[in-house]
Amino acid sequence: MKETEVLIRVYASTVNRTDCAKLRAKPFIMRFVTGMRKPKNKILGTDFSGRIEAVGNAVRTFKTGDKVFGFDDLGIASHAQYISLSENKPFDIMPEKIGYEQAASSIERAHYAYNFINKVNLLPGQKVLVNGSTGSIGSAMVQLLKYFDAHVTATCNTRNMELIKSLGADELIDYQKTDFTVSQEKFDFVSDAVGKSSFGKCKRLLKPGGVFISSELGENVQNPLLALITPIFGGKKVVFPFPSNTKGSIVFIKRLIEEGRFKAVIERTYALEEIVEAFNYVETGEKTGHVVIRM
Repeated sequence: MKETEVLIRVYASTVNRTDCAKLRAKPFIMRFVTGMRKPKNKILGTDFSGRIEAVGNAVRTFKTGDKVFGFDDLGIASHAQYISLSENKPFDIMPEKIGYEQAASSIERAHYAYNFINKVNLLPGQKVLVNGSTGSIGSAMVQLLKYFDAHVTATCNTRNMELIKSLGADELIDYQKTDFTVSQEKFDFVSDAVGKSSFGKCKRLLKPGGVFISSELGENVQNPLLALITPIFGGKKVVFPFPSNTKGSIVFIKRLIEEGRFKAVIERTYALEEIVEAFNYVETGEKTGHVVIRM
């Protein structure tokens, strides 16, 4: 451990789509980040909660015994019992009201949802459609949109209707019974929080000047390209977010948790020894909210 680092005993982390993409190196573009022929880092994990066990001599922000939580989408090897982090990395003191599992689940996908919202000029009362509201990004998106006073229509499966309603959704579409893309309602903003739809399918749902955002590159990696092209022609457009300022997101999300205005949805918890099963479940694409790893 360096003088500017802290040693953290990890108590909880999550398995998410980012971890799965790094594990499988899919899509292929992930290899430019994780290693072309073999993984650069053998231990995965992007988020965590835990307790500081030791601090370097130059550390000024934290002290031994602090309960902390954090996230770095580049990876921090948090699928382990201990990690060492520079005090300048994106992590903070945990909110007092929550435990380790809730804390570990509160940052990564909420950070993405927050950055998606920041990419549009969202005004109170505007209509937003969230496709995939039962996922970790979608469930965070619904709560944050309601914080910003948007009118939210959310797609979800039959068994999760009450859950998504409890998160604040104003209207629900059961995608097991109805194709949301044939809706006659028009929206200012469509968020595809699971990356399973497209601008082509959702364009008709947008009002003039409306915005489509997806959490994925797209089936043919078209979303970044469309984000460059569609604004040129005016009217309906695609925005492809590159989430940044993780520290700012942590401060914002922490405040919402302390105010009782945000709570991560957790579906399953696995022990570290069961992490293979956790990855297998996440890769089914059927999870609700977060899958937690308990150390």
